[in-house]
Amino acid sequence: MKETLRTLVESFGPSGHESEIMDLIEDMIKEYVDDTYCDSIGNLIAVKKGTSGGKRIMFAAHADEIGVVVTHIDDNGFLRFASVGGLSPFTLPGNRVRFADGTIGVIGREKGDFKDITLDKLFIDIGVADKDEAAAAVQVGDFGIMHQECIDLGRRMTAKSMDDRIGCVVLIETIKKVQDTPHDLFFVFTAQEEVGIRGARTSAFAIEPDLGIAIDVTLTGDTPEAPRMEVSLGSGAAIKIKDSSLITHPKVKALMTRLAEAGDIAYQYEVLERGGTDAGAIHLSRTGVPSGTISIPCRYVHSVSEMVDKNDVQACIDLVAAICGDDLKELQ
Repeated sequence: MKETLRTLVESFGPSGHESEIMDLIEDMIKEYVDDTYCDSIGNLIAVKKGTSGGKRIMFAAHADEIGVVVTHIDDNGFLRFASVGGLSPFTLPGNRVRFADGTIGVIGREKGDFKDITLDKLFIDIGVADKDEAAAAVQVGDFGIMHQECIDLGRRMTAKSMDDRIGCVVLIETIKKVQDTPHDLFFVFTAQEEVGIRGARTSAFAIEPDLGIAIDVTLTGDTPEAPRMEVSLGSGAAIKIKDSSLITHPKVKALMTRLAEAGDIAYQYEVLERGGTDAGAIHLSRTGVPSGTISIPCRYVHSVSEMVDKNDVQACIDLVAAICGDDLKELQ
């Protein structure tokens, strides 16, 4: 699991440009499923067929990551940029950006009080002398990602793009773990979640699931003077109750709680005051889909050093696998 995570988090895949990460995931899972395919928006869908007449279950983890897009190159070769997804300007100065061809840049800022920093006060320095030299490496419209290695801290790991490559790891490990299931399982590695849960919307419409489960990270309330929130690193899989995009269906909450308790899987409940997941799109597909989210607790979300606990990740894998093999009596 550790090496799978390292491979994924260090790969290139900003929203709308996920082909590299999708190819990596497909290579990891194709021998364990009955079919894989990519749809027209860029979602990777893996299908594991059931052994009997069960439900159609859709699991979704988004493969894209936040990033930048070049908007202007000045005469001295400095790049101006806009965000792709929820980048905070306060986390950016001094960090590095990597473009698809491997070009690396450092984010600098104009003079002024740090508390007044905004994205339009920042620039990317790719180490060139002028506009012509910069344009030979990077063009307006090129997408970039934050450049940071994955670090194993022992019990915990930190990296960029844990949101939501760690959710992708949960699905990959579940695919390997689940042998037989009565249900038709659709594991969807979605595109463009960070810019409006777009991939989940189109894939759910096509799949027509009976149950939708998103796998994503969530915030924690366990750091000094953090906003009050019950979720803590190391306390298990977080069963979402509500966020800005979804109120978990009561039957889905009951299902996940029952399976966690029956399987001795560590869990906690999550109420996220702001933010959403792919489940926000899935549950509104067609005439509606009973949906929920299994969240991986994560510190420092949308930074280059997002942190997760390995035990929480394993708990999420175990809970997803339990859903795959259950009779889903709550949904009968």
